[in-house]
Amino acid sequence: MPHIALEPHLPGITGLLEYRKETGQPIRDLTQILLRGPSTLSEAERELIATVVSNENQCKFCTTAHTAAADRLLGEHETTQSIKNDISSAALSDKIKALLQIAALTARSGKLVTEEVIGKAKAAGATDLEIHDTVLIAALFCLYNRYVDGMATALPENESYYDTLAERLVNHGYTRLPQGYDHLKK
Repeated sequence: MPHIALEPHLPGITGLLEYRKETGQPIRDLTQILLRGPSTLSEAERELIATVVSNENQCKFCTTAHTAAADRLLGEHETTQSIKNDISSAALSDKIKALLQIAALTARSGKLVTEEVIGKAKAAGATDLEIHDTVLIAALFCLYNRYVDGMATALPENESYYDTLAERLVNHGYTRLPQGYDHLKK
């Protein structure tokens, strides 16, 4: 049960972002820029960063939501399962594996992101901007994970919610739906 009164039809982060729209909007804006804005990292790769960080932080809502979004963008489920178990064994480029490792370390503590880890990513072809954005996405999802779990938000009653959410994230990004979310009420 959430620590504060939230709309029951909006589990996880959406209920929190709707609770206080004036703080929710800047968070949405930053997320939209980082996960859907122009980048040399694909939207799927950026969703993998969100998945790794949320999994590292043991945030069930965010891990499941971003796994579903990444799966939808990739068109398969194996990659997300692999990165949640062992990033180094995933069927991904060395560059993406190095960036995902940076994301996982950032989730634990920013101080764990050493020159050696950065050097490995650069040697694999990561640009300064990709490294910057990886750390910023990781830090942003630490905020999300702690916000969702710190407020004890509800999980969806039905697992199919995550597929619907993933479709919305893929098709509409992280912006607030113009019509709001009342249509999700039962």
